[in-house]
Amino acid sequence: MGNDSALAASEGTRALEISGDKATAYKDVFTSAAVAALNALARFDALRKALMSARVERRADRARHRRRIGFLEPDARIGRMTLTVADARAGAFAGSEIPHDLQRQWIQGTGPAARPNAPLKKSIRNAAYALLSGADGWMFDGEDALGQVSTMSLDNQRNLTLAIERSGVFLEAAEQVAAEMNRWGHGYFGHAIIDDWRTQLDFTTTIFRARGLHLDDRHVRVEAGSGFSASIVDMCLYVVNNHESLRRRGASVVLYLPKIQTAQEAALWNDMLRALEEHLGLVEGTIKVYVLVEQLEATFQLMEIRAALGLHFVGFNTGRWDYINSVADAMAWDPGFVNPNIDAIVMTWGYMRNYEDRVRRAVNTPDANGRCALWQGGMEPNIPVGSASGVATSMERAVAGARREQREGASGKWVAHWKMVHIVRPVWEKAGELNQLGRQFPALTYTPADADGLTELEPAPRTIRGARDLISVALQYGNAFEQGFQAAALKPADFFDDDDVLYLMEDMATGEIRLSILWEWLHKAAALTEPDAATSMDVGDPFTPELFQRLLDEEYEKLLAAGDRNVHDDSKTTTLPIVREIVETYVTADAKLPWYIDLLNINLDNHDRAVARQRIQRFLEAFNADGTRITENLNFERSAP
Repeated sequence: MGNDSALAASEGTRALEISGDKATAYKDVFTSAAVAALNALARFDALRKALMSARVERRADRARHRRRIGFLEPDARIGRMTLTVADARAGAFAGSEIPHDLQRQWIQGTGPAARPNAPLKKSIRNAAYALLSGADGWMFDGEDALGQVSTMSLDNQRNLTLAIERSGVFLEAAEQVAAEMNRWGHGYFGHAIIDDWRTQLDFTTTIFRARGLHLDDRHVRVEAGSGFSASIVDMCLYVVNNHESLRRRGASVVLYLPKIQTAQEAALWNDMLRALEEHLGLVEGTIKVYVLVEQLEATFQLMEIRAALGLHFVGFNTGRWDYINSVADAMAWDPGFVNPNIDAIVMTWGYMRNYEDRVRRAVNTPDANGRCALWQGGMEPNIPVGSASGVATSMERAVAGARREQREGASGKWVAHWKMVHIVRPVWEKAGELNQLGRQFPALTYTPADADGLTELEPAPRTIRGARDLISVALQYGNAFEQGFQAAALKPADFFDDDDVLYLMEDMATGEIRLSILWEWLHKAAALTEPDAATSMDVGDPFTPELFQRLLDEEYEKLLAAGDRNVHDDSKTTTLPIVREIVETYVTADAKLPWYIDLLNINLDNHDRAVARQRIQRFLEAFNADGTRITENLNFERSAP
């Protein structure tokens, strides 16, 4: 049937449809081959929805019974597999070889291949910066750093295909971008950073991050009106449209899989990957995947997740913000668990240290064929933009962080801006090893002490300054999200005029964790550790609803008064007031909501505050009634008959 708006697939007896004229306007994205793959994989959406319902129920059950997450029983079976937990922990499964273009991934950059509401020639420059960056790999983001306004997710897919095919419009942009990057290199280092831009394009491994199982697509849904898996859409569009071009160049087809909580969810991903490979006539294991360990529950099932993904799995990544958010969310029921200021929760602190240690031990546990997996370290959010002293201090911290991760056994790390590739990559260049596969670490154990370590708190400050940071950046990030900038350079409003304090490149995770900590402080009456003259708060005083409201009012007013550079003027009467409603609702709600992104998503492309209030209330009522998350696109445009 080609690129009609209604797909010939069925989920049971229900067809899928593409919104409005998107099938025609994006016929190079919704190709006949991609549509056929969506048809073939549509049956998995019902399984996904069941697993997402199980997530919510597990979360609610733990809260009801005040029970922490624990390790699986050794004789339990994993997902729909015959493999037992004990077998997985012992490495009694066949994992993947590491393909040649993933053997060295010292630095992976992250960011989308598109810009919001930008014409193609401008939007595709993102892809050019990425592939000319000098990074060993670039994770083109379809999830936390990709704006979802309008058609941005489709623009992202289009730009990726044009870049991978080396189309004329991409090459024209790449030549211009290379000249700009060299001008920066001369100014910062005193020399060019790209010798031959055409050759440089083939240096960086192309990787794509699909959206998580918990998200619905914006442009494809079940014809009856319910949402359809963003994971399936992202995977199908990227792999189908690009695997031939990638493999023709001798490059791997690589995905990052986010937000996995259990081995059962990983097993679903594996089934979908195998089904797509079978549909395309590819050998099982052709598609390689990294898993971002962003969820506390996943840390209890690392070997089980490796085993579930089998021949597809190549490595884990240790993120920071998303993981902290998951710990706060999982422990929301425990009045004794209260996080400190967000900047105190570094990778060497408390539960983060134990989390990282379990990941590095998991990847260095050999499988049945003696193969280990990769560990890609965390994100470096700093960018070299600010005063000379501010940049120098921040870059020293960035390099020190990279050195620590390299010493601890990471085969590489992430950066959020192409400029940081050239500042951080020399750490691994100096070490010289392609990777750190198979370094010797103690074997993983599964004791009560191990479980306790994954929620270990250590003394750290909890201050009014910290609360202002949480509120200011949460508001700014939500506003950027609603404007289409899911990757945004941010800092607290109090430092807008201080160039010694650098902006940090942030994605959706920064909003999630800030609201989780604020909810935690408010509902657990978190005790402050320092006095604050402006609010007359003293050591030991609780974080009260009145204090939160005062700080929210003050930080919001600072954003209204800020210049366009920091807060777009056109957002101050459109998206920013809606985000304030969302932040206030989330933090003050008696029942902690699982995701900030849910309330942002249902208000994408909506600038009416009254409509936003109705949607927020509708979401709260549904979730409080039975744990239902409203995840479909409420602005979905039906196609013409």
